[in-house]
Amino acid sequence: MKSDIEIAQSIPLKPIREIAESIGLSEDDIVPYGRFMAKIPLKSLESRSDVPDGKLVLVTAMSPTSMGEGKTTTTIGLGQALNRIGKRAMMAIREPSLGPCMGLKGGAAGGGYSQVLPMEDINLHFTGDFHAITSAHNLLAAVVDNHLHQRLNPEINPRHVVWKRVIDMNDRSLRSIILGLEDKGLNGVMREDGFEITAASEVMAVLCLSTGLRDLKERLSRIIVGYDYLGKPIFARDVGATGAMAALLKHAINPNLVQSVEGTPVLVHGGPFANIAHGCNTVIATRMALKLSDYTVTEAGFGVDLGAEKFFHIKCRTSGLNPSAVVLVVTWRAYVLHGMGNIRKHLDTLSRFGVPAAVSINRFLSDRDGDLMELKSRLEDLGVDAVITDCRERGGEGGLELAEKVVSLCERPSELRMLYDLNDDIRTKVETVAKNVYGASGVEFSSQALKDIRHIENMGYAGLPVCIAKTQSSLTDNPKIPGFPDEPFTIHVNSAKVSAGAGFVVISTGKILSMPGLPKSPAALSIDIDEEGNITGLF
Repeated sequence: MKSDIEIAQSIPLKPIREIAESIGLSEDDIVPYGRFMAKIPLKSLESRSDVPDGKLVLVTAMSPTSMGEGKTTTTIGLGQALNRIGKRAMMAIREPSLGPCMGLKGGAAGGGYSQVLPMEDINLHFTGDFHAITSAHNLLAAVVDNHLHQRLNPEINPRHVVWKRVIDMNDRSLRSIILGLEDKGLNGVMREDGFEITAASEVMAVLCLSTGLRDLKERLSRIIVGYDYLGKPIFARDVGATGAMAALLKHAINPNLVQSVEGTPVLVHGGPFANIAHGCNTVIATRMALKLSDYTVTEAGFGVDLGAEKFFHIKCRTSGLNPSAVVLVVTWRAYVLHGMGNIRKHLDTLSRFGVPAAVSINRFLSDRDGDLMELKSRLEDLGVDAVITDCRERGGEGGLELAEKVVSLCERPSELRMLYDLNDDIRTKVETVAKNVYGASGVEFSSQALKDIRHIENMGYAGLPVCIAKTQSSLTDNPKIPGFPDEPFTIHVNSAKVSAGAGFVVISTGKILSMPGLPKSPAALSIDIDEEGNITGLF
Protein backbone atom coordinates (compact mmCIF):
# COMPACT_ATOMS: atom_id res chain seq x y z
CA MET A 1 0.00 0.00 0.00
CA LYS A 2 1.32 3.42 -0.96
CA SER A 3 1.45 6.03 1.77
CA ASP A 4 -0.54 9.26 1.45
CA ILE A 5 2.54 11.28 0.61
CA GLU A 6 3.70 8.72 -1.99
CA ILE A 7 0.33 8.91 -3.70
CA ALA A 8 0.29 12.71 -3.49
CA GLN A 9 3.75 12.99 -5.05
CA SER A 10 2.78 10.64 -7.89
CA ILE A 11 -0.14 12.76 -9.10
CA PRO A 12 0.55 15.30 -11.87
CA LEU A 13 -1.01 18.56 -10.71
CA LYS A 14 -2.99 20.89 -12.94
CA PRO A 15 -1.99 24.56 -12.92
CA ILE A 16 -4.19 26.43 -10.46
CA ARG A 17 -5.44 28.68 -13.27
CA GLU A 18 -7.05 25.63 -14.90
CA ILE A 19 -8.73 24.68 -11.62
CA ALA A 20 -10.02 28.24 -11.31
CA GLU A 21 -11.33 28.25 -14.88
CA SER A 22 -13.27 25.03 -14.21
CA ILE A 23 -15.44 26.90 -11.68
CA GLY A 24 -15.82 30.07 -13.70
CA LEU A 25 -12.99 32.12 -12.20
CA SER A 26 -10.81 34.19 -14.48
CA GLU A 27 -7.14 35.02 -13.97
CA ASP A 28 -8.23 38.32 -12.42
CA ASP A 29 -10.32 36.43 -9.82
CA ILE A 30 -7.37 34.68 -8.16
CA VAL A 31 -4.05 35.54 -6.55
CA PRO A 32 -1.66 32.62 -7.26
CA TYR A 33 0.64 31.32 -4.52
CA GLY A 34 3.00 29.49 -6.83
CA ARG A 35 1.71 27.20 -9.61
CA PHE A 36 -0.75 25.04 -7.66
CA MET A 37 -2.34 27.21 -4.94
CA ALA A 38 -4.21 30.49 -5.00
CA LYS A 39 -6.16 32.93 -2.89
CA ILE A 40 -9.61 34.04 -4.05
CA PRO A 41 -10.19 37.70 -3.09
CA LEU A 42 -13.46 38.59 -1.36
CA LYS A 43 -14.53 40.64 -4.37
CA SER A 44 -15.10 37.37 -6.26
CA LEU A 45 -17.76 36.45 -3.71
CA GLU A 46 -19.27 39.92 -3.64
CA SER A 47 -19.61 39.97 -7.44
CA ARG A 48 -21.65 36.74 -7.29
CA SER A 49 -24.14 37.85 -4.64
CA ASP A 50 -27.07 37.32 -7.06
CA VAL A 51 -26.01 33.78 -8.03
CA PRO A 52 -28.28 31.13 -6.43
CA ASP A 53 -26.61 28.90 -3.84
CA GLY A 54 -25.99 25.25 -4.56
CA LYS A 55 -26.78 22.41 -2.17
CA LEU A 56 -24.78 22.15 1.05
CA VAL A 57 -23.80 18.70 2.36
CA LEU A 58 -22.25 18.22 5.81
CA VAL A 59 -19.96 15.28 6.58
CA THR A 60 -19.73 14.34 10.26
CA ALA A 61 -18.97 11.14 12.17
CA MET A 62 -19.68 8.84 15.07
CA SER A 63 -17.42 9.16 18.13
CA PRO A 64 -13.92 8.49 16.78
CA THR A 65 -10.99 6.34 17.80
CA SER A 66 -7.70 8.08 18.57
CA MET A 67 -6.56 7.96 14.93
CA GLY A 68 -9.73 9.35 13.34
CA GLU A 69 -12.24 7.65 11.05
CA GLY A 70 -11.50 9.24 7.67
CA LYS A 71 -14.02 12.07 7.72
CA THR A 72 -11.91 14.34 5.51
CA THR A 73 -11.13 11.43 3.19
CA THR A 74 -14.86 10.79 2.84
CA THR A 75 -15.51 14.49 2.24
CA ILE A 76 -12.97 14.63 -0.58
CA GLY A 77 -14.06 11.26 -1.99
CA LEU A 78 -17.73 12.30 -2.01
CA GLY A 79 -16.93 15.54 -3.82
CA GLN A 80 -14.96 13.62 -6.43
CA ALA A 81 -17.77 11.08 -6.78
CA LEU A 82 -20.38 13.78 -7.30
CA ASN A 83 -18.32 15.13 -10.20
CA ARG A 84 -18.02 11.62 -11.62
CA ILE A 85 -21.82 11.31 -11.80
CA GLY A 86 -22.06 14.62 -13.64
CA LYS A 87 -22.66 17.07 -10.80
CA ARG A 88 -20.70 20.30 -10.37
CA ALA A 89 -19.26 19.83 -6.91
CA MET A 90 -16.65 21.46 -4.70
CA MET A 91 -15.35 20.75 -1.22
CA ALA A 92 -14.82 23.30 1.56
CA ILE A 93 -12.66 22.04 4.43
CA ARG A 94 -10.43 23.28 7.25
CA GLU A 95 -6.71 23.91 7.11
CA PRO A 96 -4.44 21.51 9.01
CA SER A 97 -2.70 22.60 12.20
CA LEU A 98 1.02 21.92 12.60
CA GLY A 99 0.34 20.69 16.14
CA PRO A 100 -1.43 17.42 15.22
CA CYS A 101 0.63 17.16 12.01
CA MET A 102 3.82 16.96 14.07
CA GLY A 103 2.13 15.12 16.92
CA LEU A 104 -0.11 12.04 16.89
CA LYS A 105 -2.85 12.38 14.27
CA GLY A 106 -0.80 13.57 11.32
CA GLY A 107 -2.09 15.96 8.67
CA ALA A 108 -5.66 16.79 7.74
CA ALA A 109 -5.73 16.82 3.96
CA GLY A 110 -7.64 13.58 3.40
CA GLY A 111 -5.94 10.35 2.46
CA GLY A 112 -4.92 8.05 -0.36
CA TYR A 113 -6.74 8.84 -3.61
CA SER A 114 -9.10 11.22 -1.82
CA GLN A 115 -6.81 13.97 -0.61
CA VAL A 116 -6.10 17.58 -1.45
CA LEU A 117 -2.91 18.64 -3.19
CA PRO A 118 -0.16 19.78 -2.92
CA MET A 119 -0.34 17.70 0.26
CA GLU A 120 3.04 18.72 1.69
CA ASP A 121 2.39 22.46 1.35
CA ILE A 122 -1.15 22.25 2.74
CA ASN A 123 -0.04 20.25 5.79
CA LEU A 124 2.93 22.49 6.52
CA HIS A 125 2.92 26.28 6.05
CA PHE A 126 0.35 26.45 3.19
CA THR A 127 -0.40 30.12 2.35
CA GLY A 128 0.53 31.37 5.81
CA ASP A 129 -2.98 31.78 7.26
CA PHE A 130 -2.12 30.09 10.56
CA HIS A 131 0.97 32.26 10.90
CA ALA A 132 -1.08 35.40 10.25
CA ILE A 133 -3.61 34.38 12.89
CA THR A 134 -0.79 33.60 15.34
CA SER A 135 0.79 36.99 14.66
CA ALA A 136 -2.49 38.90 15.04
CA HIS A 137 -3.26 37.09 18.30
CA ASN A 138 0.21 37.65 19.76
CA LEU A 139 0.26 41.28 18.65
CA LEU A 140 -2.79 41.84 20.83
CA ALA A 141 -1.04 40.03 23.72
CA ALA A 142 2.03 42.26 23.32
CA VAL A 143 -0.09 45.41 23.18
CA VAL A 144 -1.93 44.36 26.34
CA ASP A 145 1.32 43.79 28.24
CA ASN A 146 2.70 47.09 26.97
CA HIS A 147 -0.54 48.75 28.09
CA LEU A 148 0.07 47.32 31.57
CA HIS A 149 3.74 48.32 31.59
CA GLN A 150 3.02 51.89 30.50
CA ARG A 151 0.11 52.17 32.98
CA LEU A 152 -2.24 53.41 30.28
CA ASN A 153 -6.00 53.92 30.51
CA PRO A 154 -8.28 52.09 30.76
CA GLU A 155 -6.44 50.43 33.63
CA ILE A 156 -6.26 46.64 33.38
CA ASN A 157 -6.04 44.47 36.47
CA PRO A 158 -2.91 42.33 35.79
CA ARG A 159 -4.51 39.48 37.74
CA HIS A 160 -7.45 39.50 35.36
CA VAL A 161 -5.80 39.48 31.94
CA VAL A 162 -7.58 36.70 30.01
CA TRP A 163 -5.75 36.98 26.68
CA LYS A 164 -3.04 34.32 26.51
CA ARG A 165 -0.50 33.83 23.74
CA VAL A 166 -0.66 31.17 21.00
CA ILE A 167 1.65 29.03 18.90
CA ASP A 168 0.76 26.48 16.21
CA MET A 169 2.56 23.59 17.88
CA ASN A 170 1.89 21.02 20.59
CA ASP A 171 4.07 22.19 23.48
CA ARG A 172 2.91 21.29 26.98
CA SER A 173 5.80 23.24 28.56
CA LEU A 174 4.15 26.51 27.52
CA ARG A 175 0.78 25.86 29.16
CA SER A 176 1.71 27.95 32.18
CA ILE A 177 4.46 30.62 32.25
CA ILE A 178 5.54 33.69 34.21
CA LEU A 179 6.05 36.98 32.36
CA GLY A 180 8.12 40.02 33.28
CA LEU A 181 10.90 38.38 35.27
CA GLU A 182 14.12 40.19 36.24
CA ASP A 183 15.39 43.74 35.63
CA LYS A 184 13.17 45.35 38.27
CA GLY A 185 10.16 45.88 36.04
CA LEU A 186 11.99 46.80 32.84
CA ASN A 187 10.71 43.56 31.28
CA GLY A 188 7.08 44.41 31.91
CA VAL A 189 4.60 43.61 34.69
CA MET A 190 5.30 40.25 36.28
CA ARG A 191 2.24 38.02 36.04
CA GLU A 192 1.07 34.51 35.23
CA ASP A 193 0.30 33.70 31.62
CA GLY A 194 0.36 30.76 29.21
CA PHE A 195 0.10 29.58 25.63
CA GLU A 196 -2.74 27.95 23.73
CA ILE A 197 -2.52 26.31 20.33
CA THR A 198 -3.42 28.59 17.40
CA ALA A 199 -6.44 26.47 16.45
CA ALA A 200 -7.94 27.39 19.85
CA SER A 201 -7.42 31.14 19.36
CA GLU A 202 -10.46 33.38 19.37
CA VAL A 203 -8.88 35.14 16.38
CA MET A 204 -9.22 31.83 14.50
CA ALA A 205 -12.90 31.63 15.45
CA VAL A 206 -13.39 35.27 14.46
CA LEU A 207 -11.83 34.67 11.04
CA CYS A 208 -13.97 31.58 10.49
CA LEU A 209 -17.26 33.26 11.39
CA SER A 210 -16.67 36.64 9.72
CA THR A 211 -18.63 37.52 6.59
CA GLY A 212 -16.15 40.08 5.28
CA LEU A 213 -13.39 42.52 6.21
CA ARG A 214 -15.72 44.98 7.91
CA ASP A 215 -17.28 42.22 10.01
CA LEU A 216 -13.79 40.89 10.80
CA LYS A 217 -12.68 44.27 12.18
CA GLU A 218 -15.86 44.65 14.22
CA ARG A 219 -15.46 41.18 15.73
CA LEU A 220 -11.79 41.79 16.51
CA SER A 221 -12.69 45.02 18.28
CA ARG A 222 -15.11 43.13 20.56
CA ILE A 223 -12.52 40.65 21.86
CA ILE A 224 -12.23 40.86 25.65
CA VAL A 225 -8.59 40.95 26.76
CA GLY A 226 -9.11 41.43 30.49
CA TYR A 227 -10.98 43.27 33.21
CA ASP A 228 -10.38 46.37 35.29
CA TYR A 229 -10.37 46.47 39.11
CA LEU A 230 -14.18 46.75 39.17
CA GLY A 231 -14.71 43.76 36.88
CA LYS A 232 -15.55 45.83 33.80
CA PRO A 233 -14.38 44.22 30.53
CA ILE A 234 -11.52 45.73 28.54
CA PHE A 235 -11.77 45.15 24.79
CA ALA A 236 -9.20 44.98 22.00
CA ARG A 237 -10.52 48.33 20.77
CA ASP A 238 -9.74 49.85 24.18
CA VAL A 239 -6.02 49.11 23.78
CA GLY A 240 -5.98 50.22 20.14
CA ALA A 241 -4.96 46.94 18.50
CA THR A 242 -7.90 46.30 16.15
CA GLY A 243 -6.58 47.98 13.00
CA ALA A 244 -3.16 46.37 13.09
CA MET A 245 -4.66 42.95 13.80
CA ALA A 246 -6.98 43.28 10.80
CA ALA A 247 -4.05 44.41 8.65
CA LEU A 248 -2.16 41.23 9.55
CA LEU A 249 -5.21 39.23 8.43
CA LYS A 250 -5.61 41.08 5.13
CA HIS A 251 -4.70 38.05 3.02
CA ALA A 252 -5.68 35.33 5.50
CA ILE A 253 -9.37 36.27 5.16
CA ASN A 254 -9.32 35.24 1.48
CA PRO A 255 -10.12 31.53 0.87
CA ASN A 256 -7.45 29.19 -0.51
CA LEU A 257 -8.11 27.31 -3.75
CA VAL A 258 -6.39 23.96 -4.36
CA GLN A 259 -7.32 20.67 -6.04
CA SER A 260 -8.02 17.08 -5.11
CA VAL A 261 -6.22 14.03 -6.50
CA GLU A 262 -8.82 13.93 -9.29
CA GLY A 263 -8.61 17.64 -10.06
CA THR A 264 -11.77 18.66 -8.21
CA PRO A 265 -11.63 22.26 -6.90
CA VAL A 266 -11.31 22.50 -3.11
CA LEU A 267 -11.42 25.52 -0.80
CA VAL A 268 -9.24 24.97 2.29
CA HIS A 269 -9.70 27.81 4.76
CA GLY A 270 -9.68 28.24 8.54
CA GLY A 271 -8.92 25.60 11.13
CA PRO A 272 -10.52 25.76 14.60
CA PHE A 273 -10.45 22.63 16.79
CA ALA A 274 -13.86 21.05 17.40
CA ASN A 275 -13.35 19.81 20.96
CA ILE A 276 -12.22 23.31 22.03
CA ALA A 277 -13.67 25.68 19.43
CA HIS A 278 -16.45 25.29 16.83
CA GLY A 279 -14.57 23.04 14.40
CA CYS A 280 -15.73 24.29 10.98
CA ASN A 281 -14.08 25.95 8.00
CA THR A 282 -14.79 29.61 7.27
CA VAL A 283 -18.23 30.97 6.48
CA ILE A 284 -16.66 32.91 3.60
CA ALA A 285 -15.22 29.79 1.95
CA THR A 286 -18.47 27.85 2.33
CA ARG A 287 -20.48 30.71 0.87
CA MET A 288 -18.03 31.05 -2.01
CA ALA A 289 -18.22 27.33 -2.82
CA LEU A 290 -22.02 27.50 -2.81
CA LYS A 291 -21.85 30.26 -5.44
CA LEU A 292 -19.32 28.40 -7.60
CA SER A 293 -20.87 24.90 -7.62
CA ASP A 294 -24.15 23.00 -7.47
CA TYR A 295 -23.02 20.85 -4.53
CA THR A 296 -20.68 21.90 -1.73
CA VAL A 297 -19.38 19.17 0.56
CA THR A 298 -18.04 20.42 3.88
CA GLU A 299 -17.09 18.81 7.19
CA ALA A 300 -17.28 19.48 10.92
CA GLY A 301 -14.69 18.18 13.35
CA PHE A 302 -14.97 14.93 15.32
CA GLY A 303 -18.44 13.49 16.02
CA VAL A 304 -21.99 14.83 15.78
CA ASP A 305 -21.82 15.76 19.47
CA LEU A 306 -19.04 18.28 18.78
CA GLY A 307 -18.49 19.49 15.22
CA ALA A 308 -21.98 18.94 13.83
CA GLU A 309 -23.76 20.42 16.85
CA LYS A 310 -21.57 23.52 16.62
CA PHE A 311 -21.92 23.63 12.83
CA PHE A 312 -25.70 23.89 13.26
CA HIS A 313 -25.96 26.02 16.39
CA ILE A 314 -23.06 28.39 15.72
CA LYS A 315 -22.00 28.43 12.06
CA CYS A 316 -25.43 27.99 10.47
CA ARG A 317 -27.19 30.25 12.96
CA THR A 318 -24.57 32.98 12.48
CA SER A 319 -24.47 32.80 8.68
CA GLY A 320 -27.90 31.59 7.65
CA LEU A 321 -26.47 28.49 5.96
CA ASN A 322 -28.97 25.65 5.51
CA PRO A 323 -27.57 22.14 4.79
CA SER A 324 -29.60 19.87 2.53
CA ALA A 325 -28.12 16.56 3.71
CA VAL A 326 -25.71 15.04 6.23
CA VAL A 327 -23.33 12.09 5.86
CA LEU A 328 -22.42 10.24 9.05
CA VAL A 329 -19.07 8.46 8.74
CA VAL A 330 -18.73 5.21 10.70
CA THR A 331 -15.99 2.60 10.66
CA TRP A 332 -15.66 -0.97 11.84
CA ARG A 333 -12.94 -0.08 14.33
CA ALA A 334 -14.98 2.75 15.84
CA TYR A 335 -18.01 0.46 15.96
CA VAL A 336 -15.98 -2.16 17.84
CA LEU A 337 -14.93 0.49 20.38
CA HIS A 338 -18.20 2.40 20.73
CA GLY A 339 -20.95 -0.01 19.65
CA MET A 340 -24.23 0.46 17.85
CA GLY A 341 -25.67 2.54 20.69
CA ASN A 342 -23.19 5.29 19.90
CA ILE A 343 -24.15 5.34 16.22
CA ARG A 344 -27.83 5.26 17.11
CA LYS A 345 -27.42 8.30 19.38
CA HIS A 346 -25.65 10.32 16.69
CA LEU A 347 -28.38 9.45 14.18
CA ASP A 348 -31.01 10.44 16.73
CA THR A 349 -29.28 13.79 17.20
CA LEU A 350 -29.20 14.45 13.47
CA SER A 351 -32.92 13.68 13.23
CA ARG A 352 -33.57 16.26 15.97
CA PHE A 353 -31.93 18.91 13.77
CA GLY A 354 -34.23 17.94 10.90
CA VAL A 355 -31.63 17.31 8.18
CA PRO A 356 -31.84 13.98 6.25
CA ALA A 357 -28.85 11.71 6.77
CA ALA A 358 -27.07 8.77 5.18
CA VAL A 359 -24.30 6.62 6.65
CA SER A 360 -20.95 6.09 4.96
CA ILE A 361 -19.12 2.99 6.21
CA ASN A 362 -15.54 3.99 5.52
CA ARG A 363 -13.42 0.99 4.54
CA PHE A 364 -9.87 0.54 5.82
CA LEU A 365 -7.49 -1.97 4.21
CA SER A 366 -7.57 -4.16 7.30
CA ASP A 367 -11.38 -4.45 7.26
CA ARG A 368 -13.00 -7.75 6.33
CA ASP A 369 -15.92 -7.79 3.91
CA GLY A 370 -18.03 -9.87 6.28
CA ASP A 371 -17.60 -7.38 9.10
CA LEU A 372 -18.56 -4.43 6.91
CA MET A 373 -21.63 -6.24 5.57
CA GLU A 374 -22.67 -7.09 9.12
CA LEU A 375 -22.36 -3.43 10.13
CA LYS A 376 -24.30 -2.36 7.03
CA SER A 377 -27.09 -4.82 7.86
CA ARG A 378 -27.34 -3.57 11.44
CA LEU A 379 -27.53 0.03 10.26
CA GLU A 380 -30.23 -0.80 7.74
CA ASP A 381 -32.18 -2.47 10.56
CA LEU A 382 -32.29 1.00 12.10
CA GLY A 383 -34.00 2.25 8.93
CA VAL A 384 -31.08 4.34 7.70
CA ASP A 385 -29.42 4.39 4.27
CA ALA A 386 -25.94 2.86 4.70
CA VAL A 387 -23.27 2.62 2.00
CA ILE A 388 -19.82 1.01 2.14
CA THR A 389 -17.30 3.46 0.70
CA ASP A 390 -13.66 3.01 -0.26
CA CYS A 391 -12.54 6.52 -1.12
CA ARG A 392 -9.02 6.08 0.24
CA GLU A 393 -8.05 3.37 -2.22
CA ARG A 394 -10.45 4.07 -5.10
CA GLY A 395 -10.96 7.82 -4.99
CA GLY A 396 -14.25 9.11 -6.34
CA GLU A 397 -15.10 5.70 -7.78
CA GLY A 398 -15.22 4.35 -4.25
CA GLY A 399 -17.97 6.82 -3.33
CA LEU A 400 -20.29 6.63 -6.33
CA GLU A 401 -23.14 4.91 -4.48
CA LEU A 402 -22.84 7.42 -1.65
CA ALA A 403 -22.95 10.28 -4.17
CA GLU A 404 -26.21 8.94 -5.63
CA LYS A 405 -27.67 8.67 -2.11
CA VAL A 406 -26.64 12.23 -1.29
CA VAL A 407 -28.19 13.64 -4.46
CA SER A 408 -31.42 11.84 -3.58
CA LEU A 409 -31.34 13.18 -0.01
CA CYS A 410 -30.79 16.72 -1.27
CA GLU A 411 -34.07 16.52 -3.18
CA ARG A 412 -36.04 15.82 -0.01
CA PRO A 413 -37.63 18.78 1.75
CA SER A 414 -35.80 19.63 4.97
CA GLU A 415 -35.72 22.45 7.46
CA LEU A 416 -32.89 22.92 9.90
CA ARG A 417 -34.18 23.11 13.47
CA MET A 418 -32.24 24.62 16.35
CA LEU A 419 -32.47 22.74 19.63
CA TYR A 420 -32.39 25.85 21.81
CA ASP A 421 -33.50 29.44 21.49
CA LEU A 422 -30.98 32.25 21.84
CA ASN A 423 -33.31 33.83 24.39
CA ASP A 424 -32.80 30.85 26.70
CA ASP A 425 -30.43 31.46 29.58
CA ILE A 426 -26.93 29.97 29.34
CA ARG A 427 -27.60 27.11 31.76
CA THR A 428 -30.69 26.07 29.80
CA LYS A 429 -28.71 26.06 26.54
CA VAL A 430 -26.01 23.85 28.05
CA GLU A 431 -28.59 21.48 29.54
CA THR A 432 -30.42 21.26 26.21
CA VAL A 433 -27.27 20.25 24.35
CA ALA A 434 -26.19 17.82 27.10
CA LYS A 435 -29.54 16.04 27.20
CA ASN A 436 -30.47 16.11 23.50
CA VAL A 437 -27.04 15.73 21.87
CA TYR A 438 -24.95 13.81 24.41
CA GLY A 439 -27.82 11.85 25.97
CA ALA A 440 -26.92 13.02 29.48
CA SER A 441 -29.42 12.88 32.34
CA GLY A 442 -28.36 16.29 33.58
CA VAL A 443 -25.61 18.87 34.06
CA GLU A 444 -23.68 19.68 37.21
CA PHE A 445 -22.27 23.21 37.33
CA SER A 446 -19.34 23.92 39.65
CA SER A 447 -19.50 27.00 41.88
CA GLN A 448 -16.87 28.62 39.62
CA ALA A 449 -18.96 27.87 36.53
CA LEU A 450 -22.07 29.40 38.09
CA LYS A 451 -20.07 32.48 39.05
CA ASP A 452 -18.68 32.74 35.51
CA ILE A 453 -22.13 32.37 33.95
CA ARG A 454 -23.66 35.03 36.19
CA HIS A 455 -20.85 37.41 35.25
CA ILE A 456 -21.29 36.69 31.53
CA GLU A 457 -25.04 37.23 31.69
CA ASN A 458 -24.62 40.41 33.74
CA MET A 459 -22.30 41.77 31.03
CA GLY A 460 -25.11 41.30 28.49
CA TYR A 461 -23.98 38.15 26.69
CA ALA A 462 -26.79 35.80 27.72
CA GLY A 463 -28.14 35.79 24.15
CA LEU A 464 -25.10 34.13 22.56
CA PRO A 465 -24.94 30.46 21.51
CA VAL A 466 -22.81 28.11 23.60
CA CYS A 467 -19.63 26.41 22.40
CA ILE A 468 -19.09 23.44 24.70
CA ALA A 469 -15.50 22.25 25.08
CA LYS A 470 -15.70 18.48 25.62
CA THR A 471 -13.65 15.39 24.90
CA GLN A 472 -14.12 13.91 21.43
CA SER A 473 -13.49 10.37 22.73
CA SER A 474 -16.82 9.97 24.50
CA LEU A 475 -20.38 11.24 24.55
CA THR A 476 -19.70 11.91 28.22
CA ASP A 477 -17.07 14.32 29.56
CA ASN A 478 -14.83 11.36 30.48
CA PRO A 479 -12.62 10.19 27.57
CA LYS A 480 -12.32 6.73 29.15
CA ILE A 481 -16.04 5.98 28.73
CA PRO A 482 -16.67 4.78 25.15
CA GLY A 483 -19.92 3.97 23.40
CA PHE A 484 -23.21 5.17 24.84
CA PRO A 485 -23.37 4.47 28.58
CA ASP A 486 -26.13 2.17 29.83
CA GLU A 487 -26.27 4.05 33.10
CA PRO A 488 -27.43 7.69 33.36
CA PHE A 489 -24.53 10.12 33.30
CA THR A 490 -24.01 13.77 34.18
CA ILE A 491 -21.98 16.40 32.34
CA HIS A 492 -19.73 18.42 34.66
CA VAL A 493 -19.17 22.08 33.78
CA ASN A 494 -16.00 23.52 35.32
CA SER A 495 -15.96 27.08 34.02
CA ALA A 496 -17.25 29.44 31.36
CA LYS A 497 -15.93 32.41 29.45
CA VAL A 498 -17.30 34.66 26.75
CA SER A 499 -15.65 34.94 23.35
CA ALA A 500 -17.36 38.22 22.53
CA GLY A 501 -15.56 38.66 19.22
CA ALA A 502 -16.40 35.21 17.93
CA GLY A 503 -19.91 35.56 19.31
CA PHE A 504 -20.31 32.56 21.59
CA VAL A 505 -19.90 31.48 25.21
CA VAL A 506 -17.27 28.79 25.79
CA ILE A 507 -18.37 26.17 28.32
CA SER A 508 -15.57 23.96 29.68
CA THR A 509 -16.35 20.38 30.72
CA GLY A 510 -14.08 17.62 31.98
CA LYS A 511 -10.38 18.17 31.47
CA ILE A 512 -9.86 19.85 28.11
CA LEU A 513 -6.42 21.19 27.21
CA SER A 514 -6.19 24.18 24.88
CA MET A 515 -2.47 23.40 24.46
CA PRO A 516 -1.91 19.71 23.59
CA GLY A 517 1.35 17.89 24.23
CA LEU A 518 3.43 15.67 21.97
CA PRO A 519 3.21 11.87 22.32
CA LYS A 520 6.20 9.70 23.23
CA SER A 521 7.01 9.20 19.54
CA PRO A 522 5.70 12.26 17.69
CA ALA A 523 5.14 12.18 13.93
CA ALA A 524 7.75 14.93 13.60
CA LEU A 525 10.51 12.39 14.26
CA SER A 526 9.66 10.60 10.99
CA ILE A 527 9.52 13.66 8.74
CA ASP A 528 12.53 14.47 6.57
CA ILE A 529 13.56 16.20 3.34
CA ASP A 530 16.21 15.15 0.83
CA GLU A 531 18.68 17.29 -1.13
CA GLU A 532 16.19 17.68 -3.98
CA GLY A 533 13.53 19.07 -1.68
CA ASN A 534 11.34 15.95 -1.52
CA ILE A 535 9.56 15.57 1.83
CA THR A 536 8.99 12.16 3.39
CA GLY A 537 7.21 10.94 6.50
CA LEU A 538 4.09 13.14 6.34
CA PHE A 539 0.79 11.33 6.79
